[in-house]
Amino acid sequence: MLKLVLSSSYRGHCLNTVAPRLRVKPDSNSLFDAVGRLTGLTRRSPTNSLSRAFFCSDSNDGSGSGSGSQPVVEVEVKGVESNSDGSDSKASSAIVPTYPRPEDYLTVLALPLPHRPLFPGFYMPIYVKDPKLLAALQESRKRQAPYAGAFLLKDEPGTEPSPSSETEKSVYDIKGKELFNRLHEVGTLAQISSIQGDQVVLIGHRRLRITEMVSEDPLTVKVDHLKEKPYDKDDDVIKATSFEVISTLRDVLKTSSLWRDHVQTYSQHIGDFNFPRLADFGAAISGANKLQCQQVLEELDVHKRLQLTLELVKKEMEISKIQESIAKAIEEKISGEQRRYLLNEQLKAIKKELGLETDDKTALSAKFRERLEPNREKCPPHVLQVIEEELTKLQLLEASSSEFNVTRNYLDWLTVLPWGNYSDENFDVIQAQTILDEDHYGLADVKERILEFIAVGKLRGTSQGKIICLSGPPGVGKTSIGRSIARALNRKFFRFSVGGLSDVAEIKGHRRTYIGAMPGKMVQCLKNVGTENPLVLIDEIDKLGRGHAGDPASALLELLDPEQNANFLDHYLDVPIDLSKVLFVCTANVVDNIPNPLLDRMEVIAIAGYITDEKMHIARDYLEKTAREACGVKPEQVEVTDAALLGLIENYCREAGVRNLQKHIEKIYRKIALRLVREGSSNESVMVQPADAKAEVVDESDHHAAANKADVEVETSVQVDAVQTNDQPKDPKDAAGSRELQETEATKAVEKVVVDTTNLANFVGKPVFHAERIYDRTPVGVVMGLAWTAMGGSTLYIETTQVEQGEGKGALHLTGQLGDVMKESAQIAHTLARAILLEKEPANPYFANSKLHLHVPAGATPKDGPSAGCTMITSMLSLAMKKPVRKDLAMTGEVTLTRKILPIGGVKEKTIAAKRSEVRTIIFPAANRRDYDELAPNVTEGLDVHFVDDYSQIFSLAFEYDDNTMVN
Repeated sequence: MLKLVLSSSYRGHCLNTVAPRLRVKPDSNSLFDAVGRLTGLTRRSPTNSLSRAFFCSDSNDGSGSGSGSQPVVEVEVKGVESNSDGSDSKASSAIVPTYPRPEDYLTVLALPLPHRPLFPGFYMPIYVKDPKLLAALQESRKRQAPYAGAFLLKDEPGTEPSPSSETEKSVYDIKGKELFNRLHEVGTLAQISSIQGDQVVLIGHRRLRITEMVSEDPLTVKVDHLKEKPYDKDDDVIKATSFEVISTLRDVLKTSSLWRDHVQTYSQHIGDFNFPRLADFGAAISGANKLQCQQVLEELDVHKRLQLTLELVKKEMEISKIQESIAKAIEEKISGEQRRYLLNEQLKAIKKELGLETDDKTALSAKFRERLEPNREKCPPHVLQVIEEELTKLQLLEASSSEFNVTRNYLDWLTVLPWGNYSDENFDVIQAQTILDEDHYGLADVKERILEFIAVGKLRGTSQGKIICLSGPPGVGKTSIGRSIARALNRKFFRFSVGGLSDVAEIKGHRRTYIGAMPGKMVQCLKNVGTENPLVLIDEIDKLGRGHAGDPASALLELLDPEQNANFLDHYLDVPIDLSKVLFVCTANVVDNIPNPLLDRMEVIAIAGYITDEKMHIARDYLEKTAREACGVKPEQVEVTDAALLGLIENYCREAGVRNLQKHIEKIYRKIALRLVREGSSNESVMVQPADAKAEVVDESDHHAAANKADVEVETSVQVDAVQTNDQPKDPKDAAGSRELQETEATKAVEKVVVDTTNLANFVGKPVFHAERIYDRTPVGVVMGLAWTAMGGSTLYIETTQVEQGEGKGALHLTGQLGDVMKESAQIAHTLARAILLEKEPANPYFANSKLHLHVPAGATPKDGPSAGCTMITSMLSLAMKKPVRKDLAMTGEVTLTRKILPIGGVKEKTIAAKRSEVRTIIFPAANRRDYDELAPNVTEGLDVHFVDDYSQIFSLAFEYDDNTMVN
């Protein structure tokens, strides 16, 4: 509590405040002077007399004894004469007196203020952009009438406040009557202090109210001078309110030096404080918005004005507290971080002096040397030289520099690589064969090549790297065989895919000058596997991209070249790396998409699709076992018949690979798992019922099963057998020992699910594929051909029919989305068929007078290639001779204008497709005999294959047969 003691008759008057006490000089003209003046407004000593005010605080009883230990604050208060209306007759003021007096000005120029109103006693610089208004102000100042009216501009209705620059621009666009209507009624008489260019400095003097407009340009208005309403200076409520305003202002003054400057400037220009001026001062220096300040300016009741000001300064005090707390928190955070940094540095220095810890650079160097030490003898000399140079460089760099981090990362990669470390390879051919057969069925070519690689390594005593490319349709096991090869060779395995890769840096690495630079994939591979002879599987090599960052296919030339990869140079490491011991296995679907220089460096092993017999073995021995374990189903709980697997392969999964077959088998076992869980839950719910409620429960279960019959289609169509599924041994020797336990668990019976052809559709839906064979026996003009696709082989029909016939109307129309090569084959076939028919039947002018339409079914599928040439000729001749071809006959081969049959590709795939369609007789070009001889016996079993090199042989096979034999 702050007490004010005056040396005059007001010594007992007290002022309650909580501000800390300060000693003020006797002639100080601060806000503390206002306290003395505000407490002596009714009774005062004569002019120029001095009264001394003492400020002291006492937290105990508020008495004026001043016995506390706090120092006394002296404030000198000058006497002020007061009129009855509360205004001072002799006030020390810096406002320049003018003649006539300010109250004599009843017509003034109106100045719009866009941001805040002008309060009496305060400066305000404004910019006047209107030339007429600026000239009028200058003229008024010359005529000894330096006064104008300053009025706050109202916001335009329906608009939000805009930035200051835009507001000022719009102010001076308003003129005349519109400007008059936009001005607040109450403003301030402002003395023009100075004019410099378009800047006018105003000093607020007294309140005005606009009565009417005199002229529009510049706007001149008539005004009335306003005075505060009479008030009682001794009113306790007014005094208490003013004291609270002063107390709050003093608290705010402690937090802002700018406010203290406002106090001194205001005292110098307006003179001594009184209640109205105190209210104006508080509102003017607050950060309130313009409407709140305008409300204080318009209020003529002193008590209400003080209350409005008190609200504003209280808000300002809260804002100051928040600002102070924010600043304190930030300062504490910064100080804490600085303190922690200093303590850490001192701790490092202490540990270093005691020999407990070395600095970062020494520790890093020791770590790198320790990591390199086991491989130092095997490390190439040029790499050791680079490492030593970089370690020396590291000691000379500052830890805070960017080059230090680059060098540290570079050393980290150099020392982590397995220089000279090789895994012990497996040279046991028998063991390798066993491992390969465990994981994959078939793939004889791939397995044979790996065994050859092992045999060569065993004879030489060491093995070299190779580059093998496995090509084939999706799902045939190209990627998975790579992991099996690594296991068979006892090598580390690393796989990365280059499908869509368009950045050379992924292969060769980035330059170390780039931020975030990293080595290429091969260096990362060596770091991960820890040996220099891993098996690296490069997947999807036929799908390499090419972008602005270079051509990755060209970058792979060095990596996959046996003559170059012994000194492979990564851009990041910038030292040669020996990759000659690495076994590269690449996979591709179509080798035609691989650039020729890259393809030339690889040994291509083609993996054709699986035939039905091979798929049956794979499904039974591999896929079914994996799916059963993944779904948690026991072997005794389910049985999938061979007929069901065969139906699944032929009607749902005709693809060359087995990936789709694996998905369907997993789907079957998931549905079986769901059924077993549902039955188990149902059995448990039945077993917990009381004995007398069993019949009722069974009835409810039956009713529930009947109600859900449509939802669970599998449950209604699956054949089941009740079997025991306890985990006790089923061997007869152990049966006696476990009989009692079996009896106690006899009620726990689980139904064995049997999947066969009758209920297969309930598990996997309706069949996707139907028989490729459209005709049991091909009609006239239709011949079966054989085609190769990326998904394997397939059969397709060539159909020819007559459109119209007439003299000289011979022509050929083609449909079926045929490519350019296939269209050319059709034209060749039409020419040859015409020539052959002329030889066989000279009197038959069919081709000369008939317009033909040749179509290849499955029109939505693009088709191209020359291998359908002989099939097209046979189809046209069949139509011309009105004789169908031999039953169960399929053919393929490119034909020339001289009737020669040229070799084709995809012999295995086409053979598999023919066998799948139950074709017994196949015609191949004679040059493809060697490809057919390499096929496995199970593929060629039951086939009658003819090899031809001239179309006359095909004509004999297709048309020269016994009709009675064909009918039978």
